[in-house]
Amino acid sequence: MYVIRLPDGTLRVPHSVLTEPGEGRIIADAYVEIGPGDPDYDRLLGESLTEEELAERRRRWRDEDADLLRRFEEWKAGDAGDQA
Repeated sequence: MYVIRLPDGTLRVPHSVLTEPGEGRIIADAYVEIGPGDPDYDRLLGESLTEEELAERRRRWRDEDADLLRRFEEWKAGDAGDQA
């Protein structure tokens, strides 16, 4: 999950809800919105992405994953042929 910078300057920040203390299991992941008055705003602003930047990053990952999968399948096909 990423910090998302909305067009109005608000940040959408990941927030996790945990089970009882000591169990350490996440039961929900969500986003909360914070504005410039929040004490963490300046720190989080530097690592934030716009929705467009996040969409582009996801598109690149899909493209790169497809290439990596293709190369793995080629390697696997070649390796299987060597063992025959």
